[in-house]
Amino acid sequence: MSWYYLMPVIFVLGIIGIALEEQIKINKTATALLTSVVLWAILLIDTDIAAVTAGFRQFVASFPHAPAEDLGVSDYLSFKLTEHLGDVSSTLFFVLSSMVLVNTIDTYGGFKSVAKIVATTNKRALLWRVAIASFFFSAFLDNLAAAIVIIAILRRLVPDTTDRMKYACISIIACNAGGSWSPIGDVTTLLLWNNSRITPYYQIFHLVIPAFMNMVVPTLLAHYFLFKKNAQLRALPDVPEDSLDDILPQHARIIVLVLGIVSLMLVPIWQTFFDVPAFMGVIFGLVIVWIYTELMFFRFKKRLENATELRVTTLLNHADLTTIFYFLGILMSVAALIEGGQLAAASTRVTALIPNTGLLAAIIGVLSSMLDNVALVAAVLGMYPLETSGAITPFVVNGSFWVFLAYCAVTGGSLLIIGSATGVTVMGLEGISFGYYFKRFSLLALAGYISGAVVYQLISLIF
Repeated sequence: MSWYYLMPVIFVLGIIGIALEEQIKINKTATALLTSVVLWAILLIDTDIAAVTAGFRQFVASFPHAPAEDLGVSDYLSFKLTEHLGDVSSTLFFVLSSMVLVNTIDTYGGFKSVAKIVATTNKRALLWRVAIASFFFSAFLDNLAAAIVIIAILRRLVPDTTDRMKYACISIIACNAGGSWSPIGDVTTLLLWNNSRITPYYQIFHLVIPAFMNMVVPTLLAHYFLFKKNAQLRALPDVPEDSLDDILPQHARIIVLVLGIVSLMLVPIWQTFFDVPAFMGVIFGLVIVWIYTELMFFRFKKRLENATELRVTTLLNHADLTTIFYFLGILMSVAALIEGGQLAAASTRVTALIPNTGLLAAIIGVLSSMLDNVALVAAVLGMYPLETSGAITPFVVNGSFWVFLAYCAVTGGSLLIIGSATGVTVMGLEGISFGYYFKRFSLLALAGYISGAVVYQLISLIF
């Protein structure tokens, strides 16, 4: 059984390798994929690990008339490998399609008008506008896409690097706060939704106020401590026109923006009322935008004949496949630990050590500032199966543990700049150091994290 205990060690080493990506000079995607391949290889080679799990016993029990010798562990693992890959693929196709959809909106200049709305010479006023825009953009797009859009806007409006870094750091906190109350706002909330732990409208109703508090408190502190009263930007913000203005009709920009945003907002509605899987809903939205842009190229053939960079086929080639493969590696690694039985054993020990589920979710949130929150939430999903017996526990659909976990796992990533994909992306775009964020914004993020958590607990007592 030595392989049984080696598997979680390999997983932990993989997570550490991901966290130390910059130090070991190995891309985290390569580390995640290697971890998943090694874990599944161990399972398939040493089939005795899975032979004693409850999953295998249920598999055998589901074929009561089949001869025992015909139900080998290798057959079970092959079946489960395919099943897990199918479950993971639904998340990956959602992320990929939403990436392309948001990139299409941005390429067509759909977010350009936002820069004009946000623009102001007052530094404190701009701080609030950036925070609020980040909060709502991340809920409708996802926190990573929202952060990229906000940084692009800040580069138009704030020429001073020092000031722009402050706004960028606040946008990290606000984007993660906004992503926590939306089922499509972060990959972790998407995982919880796709795995039937929470439903969209229950999540929105119970988390929008705590998430808003998570954004407001750090912004309010930054308002008084980072910017002086009546402080002004060095020059009047000038939102320049882009190179596509001469060839791209203004109404086309607006239609692409509206189609894209509405498509993303309708995804929870399709799933709730028509039982359409989330990834199919966002693919439908992408196809609608794709068809419209193709018709636009036909209508304005001469004007757009050289604008090949606007075609969705070109934008598909620019999709961030590195991120997709990273999620594949992480989620399949966790799936291997589920089938090996290690996560079930871990849940028993963790529950005995930390019986309070609210405290457990809060600790997971803090850990997500140092470890990847996707891996943490995926592991927790494997540790604590959905309660379907009818008993009232924190682990039922929309149970208190799952809802609070959605808040903690996303917003906890703001405590350190390396704690979320949003933070890491902004860190690279603006050259923000770990120390700069830690000294100036980690305490602000912690104040927001605690404030939102307290508000959620109060709301849960009332409703």
